[in-house]
Amino acid sequence: MREIDGIPVWGDPDEATVKQIKECAAPAGTFGAALMADAHKGYSMPIGGVVAYRDAISPSGVGYDIACGIMAVRTDAKAEDVRGDIGTILDDIARAVSFGLGRTNQTPIDHELFDDATWTSDKSVAVLRDKAAAQLGTVGSGNHFVDLLEEPETGALWVAAHFGSRGFGHGVASGYLNLAHGRGFFDRAPGETMDDPPTLIDMNSDLGRAYWNAMTLAGRYAYAGREYVVGQVLKILGASALDTVHNHHNFAWIEKHDGETVFVVRKGATPAWPEQRGFVGGSMGDYAAVVVGVDTEEARAALRSTVHGAGRIMSRMQAKGKRGKQGQEKRPGLVTRQMMSERTKEFGVVVRGGDVDESPHVYRDLRGVIEAHAGNLQVQHWLRPIGVVMAGADVVDPFKD
Repeated sequence: MREIDGIPVWGDPDEATVKQIKECAAPAGTFGAALMADAHKGYSMPIGGVVAYRDAISPSGVGYDIACGIMAVRTDAKAEDVRGDIGTILDDIARAVSFGLGRTNQTPIDHELFDDATWTSDKSVAVLRDKAAAQLGTVGSGNHFVDLLEEPETGALWVAAHFGSRGFGHGVASGYLNLAHGRGFFDRAPGETMDDPPTLIDMNSDLGRAYWNAMTLAGRYAYAGREYVVGQVLKILGASALDTVHNHHNFAWIEKHDGETVFVVRKGATPAWPEQRGFVGGSMGDYAAVVVGVDTEEARAALRSTVHGAGRIMSRMQAKGKRGKQGQEKRPGLVTRQMMSERTKEFGVVVRGGDVDESPHVYRDLRGVIEAHAGNLQVQHWLRPIGVVMAGADVVDPFKD
C-alpha cells in the first residue's frame, strides 16, 4: 500500500484512474477514499474505487449495475464427477439459464421482494416493476457468467454466478441521476462520458432517501436473481450446496469508521470486514479465490474494502477493435478468437459463449492482485474454473459499470 495525495492505493493504477478517484474524493464532506489493486477507469468513478461521504450518496459512484455480485456455493459433488460430461452440462446450463442483454426469464418467478413497499411508495420504481419481474433470474451480458470450479485440495465442485440487478438497476440508476440533475426520471439523459464529475445527492433530502430505498431494493433483487440461477445449476448437476459465499459491489453502505457514521460507496470493490468472506473472480483462464477480511491497520486504511476481481488491463474496444457503420474494420482488435481459444484450452477450461473482450488477455493475473492486498485479506481457497458459460459474442454490451 502507498498513498497518493492522501488516498491509500494498492497495486499500480494508471494516471487516469488515480485522477478519477481524486475527483470523486474532492467534494466537501468527503470522509476518505481508497483505490483497490484491480482498479481501472470507469464511468464517473473508477472500478475498484471506494469513497466515504459524511452526508451524501453518489448514484454515479454506485453505477448502473446496482449490487452486481457473485454467489458461489461449494457442492457435495466432485469436479471429477462432471469433467467427462462437462460440455453437455454447460450446454444444459446455457439452455436453462437466460443469458444476454434485455433477456427475460423463461419461467416467471413469484418472489417476496415484490411485496416491498418501495414498489408502491416510489411511483417511478413502480413503472419498472413489470420489467424487473420479467428479468428476475436472468444473467445478462458483458463479464457476467456462470462458472463451474474445482477446489484443488479436495476435488470439490463449486458453482459461481456473477451478475447484478439487470434492467431494473439500470433504470433506477438512470432515473435518479436524471432527478439529481433536474430532469424527469424517464427523460433521455444527455450523452455521458467516463470523465463526468461525481453526482452527489444529500442524504438528508427526500431525493436521497428515495434513492437509498430504490438502491436497497435493487440489491435485494440482485441477490434473489443469483440465488435463483445457482439453484437452477444445482438442479442440473443433481447437487446440493454445503457452503455459500455471497457478496456484492456497486453499492453504498452505512458504516462506522474511526467513530464516524458515513455512507461508503464501493464501485467494483467489496466490503471486507474482519471474518467477512468474499468471492473474487479471475478471468475465464485464471483461478478465482474465496477470501476473508482481517483486522489490520491496512484494512482500516482500505475502509474495510477489497477487490472484486482481477481488473481489466485492456478496454473492450482495444480487445475487439472498432468497426464503422457499415461493419468495416476501422481499428483492429488486440485479441483474436484464436488467441482466446488457445489460452482457455491451455488452461483446461471449457467455454460456452463469451467474446474476445472477456478473454484472459484483457485481465490482470489474479494472484498478483490478491498479493497486493495481503495486508487486508486472507485467502481461504483458490478455485480453478473448469467450465464457463457467458452470453454469446453476438450480444452487444451496454458499456455500463
